[in-house]
Amino acid sequence: MKVTQENLPDSQVGLEIEVPAELSKQGYEKVLRDYMKSANIPGFRKGKVPRQILIQRIGALQLKAAALEDMLQTAIENAIKQEEIDALGNYQLQSDFESLVSGYTPGEPFVIKASVDVPPRVTLSQYKGLSVKAEEVKPDDSRVDETIEGYRENMATLVPVEDRTAKEGDVTVVDFVGKAENEAGELEEFEGGSAQDFQVEIKEGRFIPGFVEGIVGMKLEDSKEVEVTFPEDYPQAELASKPATFEITLKELKEKELPDLDNDFAEEVSEFETLEELRSSLEERYKEEATAATDSNVEQALLDELVEHIEAEIPKTLIMREVDFIVTQTVMQLSRQGIDINQFLTKELVENMRESSKPEAIERLRRTLALGEIAKQESIAVTDEEVTERTEEMMAEVDDPSQVDPERLDQVVNEDLLKEKILAWLKENSEIELVPEGSLAPEETPEETLESADTDAIAAADEEGEPIEAQAVEVEVVDD
Repeated sequence: MKVTQENLPDSQVGLEIEVPAELSKQGYEKVLRDYMKSANIPGFRKGKVPRQILIQRIGALQLKAAALEDMLQTAIENAIKQEEIDALGNYQLQSDFESLVSGYTPGEPFVIKASVDVPPRVTLSQYKGLSVKAEEVKPDDSRVDETIEGYRENMATLVPVEDRTAKEGDVTVVDFVGKAENEAGELEEFEGGSAQDFQVEIKEGRFIPGFVEGIVGMKLEDSKEVEVTFPEDYPQAELASKPATFEITLKELKEKELPDLDNDFAEEVSEFETLEELRSSLEERYKEEATAATDSNVEQALLDELVEHIEAEIPKTLIMREVDFIVTQTVMQLSRQGIDINQFLTKELVENMRESSKPEAIERLRRTLALGEIAKQESIAVTDEEVTERTEEMMAEVDDPSQVDPERLDQVVNEDLLKEKILAWLKENSEIELVPEGSLAPEETPEETLESADTDAIAAADEEGEPIEAQAVEVEVVDD
């Protein structure tokens, strides 16, 4: 077969394929034989229908269309194989099918045009000597004390109190009855708004704003009416932003008795024998977290700078694969949160998710392609021994190895190791300036501030629910 190739935009290759006369005849005769074997025509046995009678009953155009449909796929697939084209996904027919049918004469050559997506054409103008700034995250010394204080809170003993009023930090047991305005503007009890022997700590954020604050100053057996306003984002949409009242009765009042900060306490809450060892462990943990956060900022800065120097034609096939991956990850995340996706996800919503995920998909692919180009130019690769070592480390942490797909695990490990190697190379060959945390945060212009306010107002007015945001996932390095 004679095949002419043409480079098209968006990393496509156009194909002009000349189907020779012999194949044109063979394709038509094959379809004709198939029809003759299966056709039910009164007065004739199957397989014994005369050729001309069959053509008259089936129709010459229908037979030619069937023959072309069969030949098109075969011819295009053979052309891709013949030309050794690394095709991604299915081909797209560029010829008008109806024109092909009307102009087709069995036994005579004909020409078809098609296109296929191929791996992206990538040009990386610069990747050595990149100059970036990244925020340095330093460990917060106060976190150690906050964590230890949290341990103390968890180990606290609740001691009944009778000789004073309730204050912040106390734990109370209350009965309450809630009433909210109905459509007529009258107060009435609402579902889930009442409870008995309800334990609540007097601490900001523990309940509806204003509720626990209203308990402050109450004595045992006191009853009090507290006025509150439900938050705008309250899960029960019919109550969101509405004013309400709660009739609260204080039945029990307890204060927290915190354990002493000593070695016994450290043994109780951790695997360490002394308080000093516990503090040192926490300091080391938060130091490692700060270092990891700084490394992440450096890597992100390098990736952001890197994609500024890439020109890539990305075929639609790859973009849609990445979009599908992002949407799938989002749906899985929602499912893990306990959301019934079968009721929640509509065809329209999924299409909206796919459309909104395209920019992220393209950006992720650009990063992946840029990293892949560095790997190719600098001959960065991962050895089988490295993959095996990392895989064995991961499998040692798995409770049920039978649930792991070994081939998929090897693939993921290979991709992760390759990405780590490329980023390590980038760090060694780039100029990186660490700056104080928060110093690189972009300042909003007045127009951006106004746009943000408009967006918030639109979101608040949307009664059908909050928009879904796609979840970020690790960029996978693919071979170019």
